[in-house]
Amino acid sequence: MSVRVRYAPSPTGLQHIGGVRTALFNYFFARSQGGSFILRVEDTDRTRYSDEALQDLYDTFQWLGILWDEGPDVGGDFGPYVQSERFDLYREYANKLLESGHAYRCYCTAERLEELRKSQKKATGYDRRCRELSSEEEKRLAAELKSRGQEPVIRFKIPLEGSTSFSDEIMGTITRKNKDINPDPVILKGDGFPTYHLANVVDDHLMEITHILRAQEWIPSGPLHVLLYEAFGWEPPKYCHLPMVMGKDGQKLSKRHGSTSVREFRTEGYLPEALVNYVSLLGWSYDDSREFFTREELEELFSLEKLNKAPGVFDYKKLAWFNGQYIRQTEDGELKEALIPFLVRDGIVSDPPTEDERRIIDNFIPLVKPRLKTLGEIGPLVRFLFQDVEPEDPEIAVPKKLDLAGTIEVLEAGRELISRLDSLGDEEMEEQFRAGAEKLEVKLGDMMGPVRVGLTGSTVSPPLIESCRLIGTDESLRRIDRLIAALKERL
Repeated sequence: MSVRVRYAPSPTGLQHIGGVRTALFNYFFARSQGGSFILRVEDTDRTRYSDEALQDLYDTFQWLGILWDEGPDVGGDFGPYVQSERFDLYREYANKLLESGHAYRCYCTAERLEELRKSQKKATGYDRRCRELSSEEEKRLAAELKSRGQEPVIRFKIPLEGSTSFSDEIMGTITRKNKDINPDPVILKGDGFPTYHLANVVDDHLMEITHILRAQEWIPSGPLHVLLYEAFGWEPPKYCHLPMVMGKDGQKLSKRHGSTSVREFRTEGYLPEALVNYVSLLGWSYDDSREFFTREELEELFSLEKLNKAPGVFDYKKLAWFNGQYIRQTEDGELKEALIPFLVRDGIVSDPPTEDERRIIDNFIPLVKPRLKTLGEIGPLVRFLFQDVEPEDPEIAVPKKLDLAGTIEVLEAGRELISRLDSLGDEEMEEQFRAGAEKLEVKLGDMMGPVRVGLTGSTVSPPLIESCRLIGTDESLRRIDRLIAALKERL
């Protein structure tokens, strides 16, 4: 049996980490088994549907480098792959359940259902009023509903006794008493739109899905779906409910923890390879030590047996560390092209960059590459190379253990050293700064820190000596002189 799995998002919001993790696990499982990965767009929730969300779906996976074998944009033998284009199928199969006695039409008005909900001390659901109507009652209620301009819904009959079980590849056998399943859920609305449960089961069967990998939050729906499969006389796919993705506080990952949409991570300057690698480790591990995998390696090594029951914890710091490692592995030329859009976005270089700007970028790549965690950090780090920047408050140049006078003394000594820049190598310059710090009886950081602020307008920058060389000796001296003058005015 050829493995066929699907990712079936609803285009109601941006693609988030939890959904992408589900897609990746489906994709890697299909590839590892030589099977097919299908995209199905579940767009029946028209009140929340968004064209932006649909476009974000395509943009996200194109950026991640994850391609499906069948889907709305690539076609396939089991289409259409958009649920709103399959309504005739849902009506056909809902009618089959009516004919077999597994479903019935419900003529209750929205007002009655609302009153029922309010009257219940706890949410017990529909009271099955229309489940066993006589033909006379059905005609009367149908006429009343039609007079209101409404159409009946179709409800699925949940067995009144017994229990329903299904086997899960991670959780084992899961059993639920039928009385605890949502009583007689709607499967086809009055407007002809299917509910999730009917559309999901019909589509998975007709598309010959063999395995359903989805989040554990869908476990409560499992027994209902199994009952639908049984009512149709179909064999259910194999289920695998994936561990949840949590924040470090043990709560389900959400915006309160930070960025959750892939678009946000992309905007912040994360690399797709790093995101794919890290997200794939949220609930799956190859062994107890290995962390870095290429997409091709994950396509080969992924297996359901190595999935964990325990939730995966999304650690933003660990992701940033991962991303930094991937930046370090990126070729300088490739990294340059990846950084340019962020420099353009921040108004630091032209679009496209001039030859002079490209020359500066070429020169700073080796300096910033070991320090970047995200591409988005590049602007503040190198702005001083393109623009004459000053600190908003010159006193940020004053180290904690120095006062204004002491800082000015350090800057004047540093200026003297910088004036020798063209005649000394990097190591010699560093030795000169060490000797200068010892002479002034200050730490090396307190010697170089004020000079750094003078040159870059910030307390953080690429290595100081190399930065001076990129700015040039004359410009470096001018900036230091400007800071000295600003501090003297505050004495």
